[in-house]
Amino acid sequence: MPAAPAPAAVAGVAASKVSSILGQIESWGDLAMAKEKTDLRADIQAAANLAGSTFGGKREIKKLESHLWEGEVVVQLATGTYGSGTGIIALTDRRLLFLKDGIMQQVSEDFPFEKISSIQWNSGLVLGKITVFVSGNKAEITNVTKQTGKAIVDAVRNRISSGSAPSEAATTSAADEIFEQISKLGALRDSGVLTAEEFDAKKTQLLARL
Repeated sequence: MPAAPAPAAVAGVAASKVSSILGQIESWGDLAMAKEKTDLRADIQAAANLAGSTFGGKREIKKLESHLWEGEVVVQLATGTYGSGTGIIALTDRRLLFLKDGIMQQVSEDFPFEKISSIQWNSGLVLGKITVFVSGNKAEITNVTKQTGKAIVDAVRNRISSGSAPSEAATTSAADEIFEQISKLGALRDSGVLTAEEFDAKKTQLLARL
């Protein structure tokens, strides 16, 4: 009668199987994440990458393209709370858009640049608040991350102070160039040439030009 395998050998085989299963699960997760990224339009994906954390807004990011106007380009994204819903804030070449796409609640509120009289940023320790003034009324979007929120407000101020929006072709070309520059700066940050603070400061300057 063959001898029973030693407990250590059994434990080793079991650990090997668990490790193999975990590896498969991790691979499936990577594939799912890769597929999710490729499903997004290029400008939306670039803006999502710049936003860093989009916790609480992934569903809205997937739905964002269906809420855009023809030829509209997404410049930057952030998550925030408007009313009782948490969703995303999308800065495009034409407007500021808040989108909440929940199972029980759907909210879509937009603020075209030509209708915005002013915009304010109030910062806390980690999060801040964007206040948009439109035709004598105001809208408040809270729980916005500091760096992303300030960058969005600065970009909107720059656009409304310029008076008129550029042509669609010019806007698209400018946005592509700026995204390319930010991507190169991101590579320099990742390689250690730039600090995170230097990258964020330069990114804010570039986004303000859109």
